[in-house]
Amino acid sequence: MPSHAEMRHLQFSVSQMFNLVSDIEKYPEFLPWCMGLRIKNRNADLIVADMVIGYKMFREQFTSKVKLTAPDRIDVMYEDGPFKYLNNKWVFIDKEDGSCIIDFYVDFEFNSKFMEKMVGSIFGEAVKVMVNAFERRAKIIYPNSFLNIVNKH
Repeated sequence: MPSHAEMRHLQFSVSQMFNLVSDIEKYPEFLPWCMGLRIKNRNADLIVADMVIGYKMFREQFTSKVKLTAPDRIDVMYEDGPFKYLNNKWVFIDKEDGSCIIDFYVDFEFNSKFMEKMVGSIFGEAVKVMVNAFERRAKIIYPNSFLNIVNKH
């Protein structure tokens, strides 16, 4: 039901953004509402993890599979939890100047109509806050890359 698609030009390389987004163990350090994360299984191109999300009195845990298609795509497939379904993807598009465009998409539906109604009203803003958190994290992790690409223009 709620879905959000966003394309954003960022002053970081495809590999930098792919590495940042695929480093899901670090999400609780910078991602709003991510209360915890536990890796259940990991190999070169697939991660199975439990994530706990929360806001005020709301707290839910869900399991997902994260498929890493290096160097430019990450797909999240829902396994178990409070959703009927959850689809999420990140596509990183290389630009000639070394920067990239992120193509982000998320779509989900809660099992509970009550949760759907609560989250649906703030969903669009919440996703923008999340994407902004990844951009802020990139500026912290890759400060020199950001400055070098900006200074080229």
